[in-house]
Amino acid sequence: MAGILKQFLDKLGGKVVQAAAKAAGTKTFSFASIPQTVEQLKALPEAALTDCHAVAALSVVALLRYETDPEACYAMLDFLKGPEPLSNLEKSHIHDRMEGKGYKPRSFFVGATPENNYTPTTPYTIRVLANSYSFENEGWATLWLKSGGGDNERQVKLRKKPSTGQWFLNDIQYLSDIRLPAAEDKWK
Repeated sequence: MAGILKQFLDKLGGKVVQAAAKAAGTKTFSFASIPQTVEQLKALPEAALTDCHAVAALSVVALLRYETDPEACYAMLDFLKGPEPLSNLEKSHIHDRMEGKGYKPRSFFVGATPENNYTPTTPYTIRVLANSYSFENEGWATLWLKSGGGDNERQVKLRKKPSTGQWFLNDIQYLSDIRLPAAEDKWK
């Protein structure tokens, strides 16, 4: 009897996890233009910060500014990080991963591939993925982004502030190297 009960609970638990993953799924966000300032970012509907998927998408949008204006990028990321602004270590990490590689955040937008030098289609569209492991710990989310220049999805971690119900950026883990744009690839 105990074995049958355990099998039932295991099966039920698996269905609950599958249902949660299906409910979380993939969310798509489109932007007619890219904000140039933190004020413009805050004016976007996604900037209410009540949807962790939207915050993940906005983190990529913010990183688009790094190439031309690192300080504007940092200001946007500070907003998305909420009560804990970027540390000097995080700024150094972003600098190390982004310097001379402004194509990295563009690679997460639909239509951006190495062959077209990571030129996204417009409107700028990004998909944020969740799976059965995305919400394992209450108040935390691990979401994934797919780069047109990478083989696997890349992670971004977020944390929920219970007093406001808002999600904030916690850890950007999606800036590792990807395939070079065709214009920069010596072997093309």
